[in-house]
Amino acid sequence: MRPTPRMRHLLLPFPALTLAAACSGAPPEPAQTAAPRAHEERPPAAAPSPAGTAGAAPPAAEAGAPAAEAGTAGGVSAAAEEEQACPADMKLVEGEYCTEVEHSCLRSWYDKSNKKTVCEEFAPTPARCTGEKVKKRYCIDTYEWPNKKGERPEVMNRFHQAQVKCAAAGKRLCTESEWTLACEGPEIKPFPYGYSRDAAKCNGDHLWDDPDMKKVAKRDPGELARLWKGVRSGSQEQCISDYGVADLPANTDEVVASETSGGWRGKFDSVHTGGPWYKGVRNQCRPKIYTHDEGFYYYFLSFRCCAEPDGKATEPRTPRQVQEGWSMDRVERMAQFTVEQMRGKLELKEQGKCECRPTDILCKTMCGTLLGPGAVDATPGGAPAATTGGAKR
Repeated sequence: MRPTPRMRHLLLPFPALTLAAACSGAPPEPAQTAAPRAHEERPPAAAPSPAGTAGAAPPAAEAGAPAAEAGTAGGVSAAAEEEQACPADMKLVEGEYCTEVEHSCLRSWYDKSNKKTVCEEFAPTPARCTGEKVKKRYCIDTYEWPNKKGERPEVMNRFHQAQVKCAAAGKRLCTESEWTLACEGPEIKPFPYGYSRDAAKCNGDHLWDDPDMKKVAKRDPGELARLWKGVRSGSQEQCISDYGVADLPANTDEVVASETSGGWRGKFDSVHTGGPWYKGVRNQCRPKIYTHDEGFYYYFLSFRCCAEPDGKATEPRTPRQVQEGWSMDRVERMAQFTVEQMRGKLELKEQGKCECRPTDILCKTMCGTLLGPGAVDATPGGAPAATTGGAKR
């Protein structure tokens, strides 16, 4: 039976790979497999309170004032402080994260295929924080990986592969609350740009285009190119949060590390946020998807990295991995490549020499070259530059 919901994504097992000399000496753990499951859209879920987090707590902020309102302190401007606190390709996020938020929706519509109510306009009044406020201070990539303006966000990475790539850059995967705070800003806005949904500001509302899941599983470059409806990092001038972070909701979906334990929302370390470029999906700051395991990857699933500020050491493991006593060796076995091997690929990428055989999927995953040459960037607002094939709602 052909699936009809727009967001019916299958959990695809990572295909068998020839590791050759590019992988660690220890044999990789078997890639996770799971029965096909629909990509489930959930209503905005309450974010975890500090008591509900797994593993090490996020670093506390040294001051409660958000970065956007910090002004000057001790003769140092907010811009200068940010420059000192984070690398040039990252933004400082300092503020209070609210664990429970109430917004008032003024106008909405129901997407039948996704069984989701999409709010188009929220009341332009400050959100009401009904939960706890947690002080945070951290650095976050300005753009999605590879975190370079003008490049395409890299997709098709499994959770542990994204984690190893961040570690190779001296960073870590962002947690769900860090991503949300960076998107909402100090005013806890539902969209980084305000209170009314606008798919022309953050690329969205493209029609469903019936992916060939067998081809996606094989990383077929032609199919991945056909399905591409993304835009280049930094090309959306109005898709910027109050903390200066770009392209957070819509365009490509992003994977972050869980801070939730217990219940259906705490089953996996992998959490999806932001929503992809399709019509009838979340595309807001706070809603999350908790139903995909760490072996999941997809043609619109991306990621970005976070790090500790002020030159502090960054723990590459997730809060849950720390709590459960994981080593980075275990993470590397799940990724099927090591941090050191990924650093080598990053050096080759900088030199324009990260080249792979057409059939070497692992190499192409590391180099970020899975997307076929026929991919055409989209026009935000539901008007793809390329034809959508069998697009449908």
